[in-house]
Amino acid sequence: METTIKISSDVKNMLDKFKMHERETYNDIIEIMIEDHLEINEKTKKDIEEARKRIRKGEFYSQEEVERMLGVK
Repeated sequence: METTIKISSDVKNMLDKFKMHERETYNDIIEIMIEDHLEINEKTKKDIEEARKRIRKGEFYSQEEVERMLGVK
């Protein structure tokens, strides 16, 4: 079953930029985007939330600190 959806010209232009080859359809592009989105599973969401909590608590190193620890610069 096929259907038509209305999108703005800005969205169409963005979708055009995602095309890997000329004959790729908008349906193909949208399917890929949906699959990529679904790859963020529950474990990933949990890991992201735990990382955000550590950041809020200040439990992280700045780039400068990491560079100093690694002897870079």
